[in-house]
This record gives sequence, structure tokens and C-alpha cells, in this order.
Amino acid sequence: MNDVSDAVALEGPRRRPGDPTSRAHLPLTLPSLILQAGARHQAALVVLTVIVFLIELVPLELQRRIVNDVVGKRDLQLLLLLCAGYAALVLVHGALKLGLNVYRSWVGEKTTRQLRRQIGELIDATQHIPHASAMSGTSVSVMLAEVDPIGAFVGGSVSEPLLQAGILVTVFGYMITLQPFVALVTLAIFSPQFVFVPLMQRAINRRTAARVKILREVSADIIESVTKDQASAGNEARINRIFELNMGIFRVKFSMNFLMNLIHHLQIVGALLFGGWSVVQGITEVGTIVAFVSGITRANDPWGDLVNYFRDLTSAQVKYRLLVDAVDAIGHDGARH
Repeated sequence: MNDVSDAVALEGPRRRPGDPTSRAHLPLTLPSLILQAGARHQAALVVLTVIVFLIELVPLELQRRIVNDVVGKRDLQLLLLLCAGYAALVLVHGALKLGLNVYRSWVGEKTTRQLRRQIGELIDATQHIPHASAMSGTSVSVMLAEVDPIGAFVGGSVSEPLLQAGILVTVFGYMITLQPFVALVTLAIFSPQFVFVPLMQRAINRRTAARVKILREVSADIIESVTKDQASAGNEARINRIFELNMGIFRVKFSMNFLMNLIHHLQIVGALLFGGWSVVQGITEVGTIVAFVSGITRANDPWGDLVNYFRDLTSAQVKYRLLVDAVDAIGHDGARH
């Protein structure tokens, strides 16, 4: 889908210039915005993402073979071949991730640009209405402060969770096929996160949603006070509440990070302990344990990124709902006047 067709899909039916009843007609929900901003681009990102996370397995297998086959057989030619393959794979993988990140950013910026245009056209249409001036000021604030994070989220809304979840599944699947016993031990150590992470994340999400709404109230109150040349009232309590919400978010977020980091290192300890025992008993090879430790480390960042994604999802949903409400308010204000 090209830029022109994407823009038409996102804009919806065109309105006559200068018509004060013209509305931006934003999609009502964030998923609708994601689809209308470019479903074909999201599909292409999904394909590229699948390729990227599947390649994640190959370095683990190369590490295992280098330690087991090359070191054991003292085969210098095989060592050079595997190392060259490893270097080439890293280059290809890095180039694919570079392309994925740039493509995501392009989709996000294109969405941001279109949202700015739509709201700007609506403000222009209602500019001549005196009673709509305060609301127009709020919309300018929305364009500058809230449209950017929404657009950025849209860019990676599908590919980001798919990439991180795909890496986790493929890495743990590889570990299970390699050495089921040690893999089950590391998974058992990892499993408490399925309980405390959702609980703590929901606590963060509630505070984030309340914080975004209060920030919007503060911005609207300040703009209205400036427009009417009056002192702002009632913002002191809101500012104090934002402080309390932010501190609550920090406490829960950093506590969750501490627990996740602790479990990550306990997984490594478990892999070394039970993997080392397996090597001593002659059940497995040293290269397998090296691949295990590398796999655990490789899976740590995707899990953290996946947790952050759902945190960003909640924030983007709240911001987009407020954005749609503000656009509707402007459209109704213009229709009345």
C-alpha cells in the first residue's frame, strides 16, 4: 500500500475545506488505527520479524558445535569455517534487524504525520469560532505531546511482541530438544514470573492510565486559564497526585525489574549446577551447557522487552482514547457554532 492510499484509508471520507462541522474521523480504537494505518506494512513487518527470530537459533548451535566438535577434534579448518559462518550470520542478522527497526519507525512516523494533519485540518476549520479557541489549544498540545508516542507504538505494535515472543519460544524450544532435563530446571526457575509479572504490570497499568488522564486535565486547565487570562485553579492537587502515581509506578517497576533480574541469574546458576552434573556423569557435553547459558542470556532481553511492550500498550490505549475524545469534542463544538 503506497503513501497516498494509506493516507486515504486513515483519513476516511473527505470534507469540504472550511466546513466547521468537519471532523478528523479518527478510528475509534487503537487496533483500528493500527490496521488502517497500513495493514500491508504490518504484514510485511510480521514476515521480516519471523525471519529475524528464527535466525536467533543458529548462533546457539554454532557455539555448541565449535566447543564440542572443533575443540575436541582440534580441527583448525573446521574452526575457521564455523567462525566465518558465525561472523557472516551476525552480519546478516544485524542487517535484517536494522531494516526491521527502520521499517517500524517509518510506519510509526507516517501514522504520526497523518494524525497531525487530521487534527490540524480540524483546528483550521474551527479557528474562526471564538468559543472553540480553548479546545483548539488543547488539540495543539495533543499533537505535540500525545501523537508522537501513539505513532511510535503503531510502528511496532504487531512486530514487537511477535519478535520477542518468537525469540523466547524458539530459544526455549531449542534448549528442550538439546537437553530436556536442564531445560525443565531453567523453565521451573523462570515460571514464577508468569505469576508476579502480570500482577505487578496491572498495578503499573492502573497508575499509568490515571496519570495520563490527570496530565490531560492539567494541560487543559492551564490552556483554558491562559486563554481566559485567569489564574489556574485546582492544579495543585492534581500535580501532587501525579507525583504519587509516578512514585508508585517507579516502586512497582523497579521491584519487578529486581525480581526478574534475580530469576535470570538463578536460571544461569541452575543451568551450571545441573548441566555441570550432567557433564560429570557423561550425560551431556560441555558445548551443550555453553549453549544453554548463552540461550538463557539471549532470552532475558526479549522477556523484558515483552513486559515493556504491554506497559506501552496500556499507555498508548489511554492516550489514543483521550485523543479521540478531544477530536470528537472539537467536532461537536464546531457543529454547535
